[in-house]
Amino acid sequence: MDVNFEELMCQVRACRLCEAQLPLEPRPIIQASPEARILIVGQAPGRKAHESGLPFDDASGDRLRQWLGLSREQFYDPALVAILPMGFCYPGTGKSGDLPPRPECAPAWRDKLMAELPNIQLTLLLGQYAQQYHFGAHKRTDKRTLTERVRDWQTTWPDLVSLPHPSPRNNLWLRCNPWFETELLPALAVRIKQLIP
Repeated sequence: MDVNFEELMCQVRACRLCEAQLPLEPRPIIQASPEARILIVGQAPGRKAHESGLPFDDASGDRLRQWLGLSREQFYDPALVAILPMGFCYPGTGKSGDLPPRPECAPAWRDKLMAELPNIQLTLLLGQYAQQYHFGAHKRTDKRTLTERVRDWQTTWPDLVSLPHPSPRNNLWLRCNPWFETELLPALAVRIKQLIP
């Protein structure tokens, strides 16, 4: 593995950039390898992930792996799947779920890490924070809602796919948008299979 990549991963894991704003000790949680073909961009690690050190080590992860048709072993294989959330540390809990990812994280690390992932063939954007960042909504160039972005999945297919966050909190969204499970997920499962060696 590239020495520069290993150095970068060590720097990320030692990051203390927003330590004063975090409710717990900083613990950047990412998964990456230059060989990765699939990139998952989520929000930020939840409390369970913070405790275990594994991204998506909760009910959201179980649902996400089911959506993708990946076993736990495949999902946690960095040579297949890179996981780079918008914030690398657990941001704390607010009134209706976890707080947004810390704003310092993406500008500090995202471009550097992406430059080390040349083999990504599919990027999955989970939830509004990932979608806003990647579609420029933070610059007010994309005013679509999350539902509109997910419904428009074919416009960026097969390289980029917007998904709702797999959290159990989104069960109502899933019930109100049955096309997601009948149209998008079967196509996504086929695409994922194409990328598994």
